[in-house]
Amino acid sequence: MTMEALTELAKFIQVGARLDLKAAALEHLLGLTGTEDGLTTIIEVSQILVSLISLLDDTSVPIAKDASLCLINISANEKGAVALINVDVTKDCPPLQTPPGNIVCQALKNIFDPGSCIADHCCMILSNLTRPSHLIETVIDVIEKSDKSFEGLINVFTKNQYNKNNAKLHYLGPVLSNLSQSHRVRMQVLDRNKCVIQRLLPFTEYKDSLVRRGGIVGTLKNCCFEMDFHEWLLSGEVDILPRLLLPLAGNEEFDEEDNDKLPLELQFLPESKTREEDPDIRCILLEALTQLVAKRPNREYIRDKNTYVILRELHKWEKDKKALAACENLNFFFFNFRTEEEIGEENLKEIEVPHDLQKNFDKMQEELSRE
Repeated sequence: MTMEALTELAKFIQVGARLDLKAAALEHLLGLTGTEDGLTTIIEVSQILVSLISLLDDTSVPIAKDASLCLINISANEKGAVALINVDVTKDCPPLQTPPGNIVCQALKNIFDPGSCIADHCCMILSNLTRPSHLIETVIDVIEKSDKSFEGLINVFTKNQYNKNNAKLHYLGPVLSNLSQSHRVRMQVLDRNKCVIQRLLPFTEYKDSLVRRGGIVGTLKNCCFEMDFHEWLLSGEVDILPRLLLPLAGNEEFDEEDNDKLPLELQFLPESKTREEDPDIRCILLEALTQLVAKRPNREYIRDKNTYVILRELHKWEKDKKALAACENLNFFFFNFRTEEEIGEENLKEIEVPHDLQKNFDKMQEELSRE
């Protein structure tokens, strides 16, 4: 479809257009957003993008849903996400219509609205918009300037059955994971005066949604890059260690001595206990632990909690090559050396990896990426 034809079609997807024409035009657009050529053309027609954003507020639920589905497809394409973020909703709004908020504000409005029928769709849009790393800071700027807050977003995410239309809001998990790549957001999650990260911890074992569970595990891993917070994260105020280890534990039985050394949550696990099923999430959990063992006091604490027996059994059980490599990477510095004197460094991040080891590691990562 040509740009001229799309520009003409834009007239039929305006807020005041006839319902039947609007529905037919949206159905056609939805089909186009499912093709590469269609997407390439649509993102060049700003009037279409603005109209779709406007229709998120349409009083007809089917129209709002179709518009949101179009925006999910568009935002899943990186160029489409950039176009949606940058479109001038005031300049390209049809005459005599009130300009909508930008795409981030429109998505947030529906996510925060307990009665919204497209809240889940808007979570997916926001997840797509925050996936390209170069857009993250822009999205955070919009959130901070809006009438919504990051703390409010956490409240929506953690409240049971927040949405009255049965929206699950699971895709807020990836949104939080994407946004927490920014130091600004990590500082909000790690605010010692607010109970933010503590409210996210239970979701590492959330069985009903891999998307929600994976998003929160990713958020926790990102927070573990803040070394100044490691001791606090491991302290009784947060107690992150059991939440990272529990998904990695199986139903193995340990002798009484080993059991007594484990965190209370990992002692005498039932026969029905299973490990995290998703290998990517297992990798992320291991990477979070790898961050936490950077400094000697934390290594000693984690070692004293008998983390070794959990990782030992995981290593025996693990079949996924990437997860196995992450497990071995953690074990190399942390458990192959029995004393801190053997390690010889207070901070593992200051160790210079020998060239031959780095070369082998890079080769292994390249092979894993190809697979």
